[in-house]
Amino acid sequence: MGMVEKSQTKEEDRKIRYLRFLVDLSILSIQQDDLLLEEALERVEDVKRVACSLFPGKEEAFELIYRPRFKRVIEERFRPQLEKEGA
Repeated sequence: MGMVEKSQTKEEDRKIRYLRFLVDLSILSIQQDDLLLEEALERVEDVKRVACSLFPGKEEAFELIYRPRFKRVIEERFRPQLEKEGA
């Protein structure tokens, strides 16, 4: 592996670590902060925008990997509100 490949791999790893950190931080915020449902949903879209800027063309990967995690956390946190709105 040449210097360029090592540098690209290192940069890719840095981006992945940053995205994981951002997702984990956002999930904790949704679970613990005093947010409205709309604010939690905005937070997910903000993370998605960052993910797409870090990894252009990988929107589907976000939807497959991270969207289900966010959906589960939001459903757990806002279940009574979601049930009331669905009724």
